[in-house]
Amino acid sequence: MDDFSLDHPGMLHLLWTVPALWGFCLWGFAKKRQTMQRFATPNLLSALIPRVSVHRQRVRALLSVAAVGLLVAAMAGPRWGTHYEVVPLRGIDIMFVLDASNSMLAEDVAPSRLQRAKLDIRDMLTELRNDRIGLVTFSGNSVLTCPLTVNHGSFLLALDAVNTSSAPRGGTNIGDAVRHAANSFTDTVMDHKAIIVISDGGETDESYAVEAARNVFRKQGIRVFAVGCGDMTKGAPIPIMTDGRRTTMTHQGEEVSTRLDATLLQAMAGAADGGYFANTDFRAMWNRIRPKVTPRDFESGRREVRYPRFHWFAGVALVLLTFQTLMTDRKAVGSVKG
Repeated sequence: MDDFSLDHPGMLHLLWTVPALWGFCLWGFAKKRQTMQRFATPNLLSALIPRVSVHRQRVRALLSVAAVGLLVAAMAGPRWGTHYEVVPLRGIDIMFVLDASNSMLAEDVAPSRLQRAKLDIRDMLTELRNDRIGLVTFSGNSVLTCPLTVNHGSFLLALDAVNTSSAPRGGTNIGDAVRHAANSFTDTVMDHKAIIVISDGGETDESYAVEAARNVFRKQGIRVFAVGCGDMTKGAPIPIMTDGRRTTMTHQGEEVSTRLDATLLQAMAGAADGGYFANTDFRAMWNRIRPKVTPRDFESGRREVRYPRFHWFAGVALVLLTFQTLMTDRKAVGSVKG
């Protein structure tokens, strides 16, 4: 069932109590039988307690154990079947600007600068809730990879597909990417917007990145935050594939090494009243960004919601417990001989 989900899947660990309880019941019945056999012979027992049904006792125990299993399933919060609710949205607009140049393949940040950035963005999305997000990727030129959207699922699909061919022309043109991101917001409302640039900072084109950040803040109220990827001291080679073989990038016979150049990124963040972060936990970073960008009310949006089904399991459990309570251990009158 594709739309099945659980609110509290950890509760399913309690299902181990079901076989444990049933095993305890069987052990109790066995001990009771042994005790009764020591007390009297089978013929004498049938005469002493003619109306007691061992079969009914076992059925009652089975109903109780089954009810426990159903209550555990109900506590797990099963949901299936979807509908859509119209909900008011309140949040901010965020445009991620992700460097997809070859230098982002360097592995001084595991598994690589680019892959680490993608994983961190994905991690940060757990904090964004109703915020609208978009994605611009860049190298020598910039591409709107995902327009601004509240559909985080479609954003993640676009993010997963990003690689060093996402922005085909070589180089690192940060300024144009910032301008492209600023122009990709869907309204002209001042404030409530942020651009998060994720790069190793090695700009190769004269794109006036600092001026771009300053202008989008002054003219459009968009704060620019920057995240530096990589090691500032040692640097790292750039791995590439040549004829199916992994090697490293060279220039004039010398291995190319790249390291984080934070100077430009810091200047951009300072010019746009944002902040600079290096190889940081994006969720912790977001706690420092959020106070600077004021959320606002968006138009109402539709949210997919799964119907809760816990009451079905709880209802059946209640029926079983009620039946178990009303059921006696005594045999039916017609089944008692003599």
